[in-house]
Amino acid sequence: MDNGHIRFSSAKGRWILLTTVLGSGMAMLDGTVVNVALPTLGAALKADMAGLQWTVNAYTLTLAGLILLGGSLGDRYGRRRIFLIGVVWFAAASALCGLAPNIGTLISARALQGVGGALLTPGSLAIIQASFDREDRPRAIGAWSGLGGVAAAVGPLLGGWLVETAGWRWVFLLNLPLAALVVAVAVRHVPESRDVEATGHFDVAGAALAALSLAGITYGLIGLQAVPLVVGVVLGAAFVWLEIRRSPAALVPVGLFSSKVFTAVNVVTLIMYAAMGVVFFLLVVQLQVSAGFSPVVAGSAMIPVTLLMLLLSARAGELAKRIGPRIPMTAGILVCAVALVLMSRIGAGTPYATGVLLPVSLFGLGLSAAVAPLTATVLATADERYAGVASGVNNAVARTGGLLAVAAIPPLAGLTGEAFHSPTIFTAGFHTTMLVAAAMMTAAAATTFLTIRQNVLTTSPAPHTSCPVEAPQLGER
Repeated sequence: MDNGHIRFSSAKGRWILLTTVLGSGMAMLDGTVVNVALPTLGAALKADMAGLQWTVNAYTLTLAGLILLGGSLGDRYGRRRIFLIGVVWFAAASALCGLAPNIGTLISARALQGVGGALLTPGSLAIIQASFDREDRPRAIGAWSGLGGVAAAVGPLLGGWLVETAGWRWVFLLNLPLAALVVAVAVRHVPESRDVEATGHFDVAGAALAALSLAGITYGLIGLQAVPLVVGVVLGAAFVWLEIRRSPAALVPVGLFSSKVFTAVNVVTLIMYAAMGVVFFLLVVQLQVSAGFSPVVAGSAMIPVTLLMLLLSARAGELAKRIGPRIPMTAGILVCAVALVLMSRIGAGTPYATGVLLPVSLFGLGLSAAVAPLTATVLATADERYAGVASGVNNAVARTGGLLAVAAIPPLAGLTGEAFHSPTIFTAGFHTTMLVAAAMMTAAAATTFLTIRQNVLTTSPAPHTSCPVEAPQLGER
């Protein structure tokens, strides 16, 4: 069997990379392409600011709450199989989004989209980890990160073009032909892999508690209501207690966190992706509502991120393998912080070249340096048979960061009610949120520098033992 021995340069390796990039890229694309359509769909469906937040967060909520279960299902029943089920589910939910007659229906369909994303997202990275030769994995992960980042970054441009030419509904309907292509390529070229030692029952109670906890916290933050927030926190504490009690059969095997580096890199992921979530939610809206740019022009602002991640992410993965991830990650995250300070100045009359493209380019440069080393570090110390669970943990942490930030920061900055109809109010809130995001990036950089070992990508993981997850000597996921 080819699993674990496919070379990056081989034809089969290229087909696997194409499939995983297209599949995860479809979810990433949808996560950003929708943002540029928010002002238009908000006006068409008569939504307020909370409706726009839920259009983004309903998707992220189910994705973050169920992504760990998606990884476990892939490890048990086959990573390719669950990946393909997720792709088909995602496409069906996208069709419902495109046909939604009102904001409530759209939000419900977005929640269903997140379920499909929870099945396909961890599977894409787990397929790479299980299929490629160990020496080629950092390069493959770097290419996956870069090309996936392209999908996330090109989304606003594509969304702007669709909004202006075909209408906002095609932002969702575009997923149908992409899904058909992914299924056709995966069935023919991607090998199946699974954890042959997996036994026992799934932690359905854990998955339910995680999703309900995030729902309560998100609802409380968006509406600034204490009761659902407290309920969400209590359910979150119950989730942690249950996972400790159920170990090693838990949704999140606690052995993963016996590695200090694994824990630290997930803390960095939480903070970094929280800041990113606010940026991708608000920037393209600010460029339209306050700076007066069209959807296409606002979307084109992300082109530098696209190009830089395409050109530099794979190289950043290789550099991190040679010198360690700490310096590239720290420097990259700090560059992102500087970029966000510059973005905080965007408003009416901002020149496009120096006021928009310059900080966005710096942001893309920082992400290019940081994302691939972070992803490679996350996987470096997890036992291979738990590739799906390990991938799911980090994805859940990333999505949770973005979910909570989009729910909490805009209302606290005054972006509530009809704020997106008022350029003055929206600009004041946008400036505040960018400065908060810059502070978060700075905290993530400091955490990276103080906790991530330089040799985490070069030290071999400890051999597998009878423990559910053997903590690697370097510890990190």
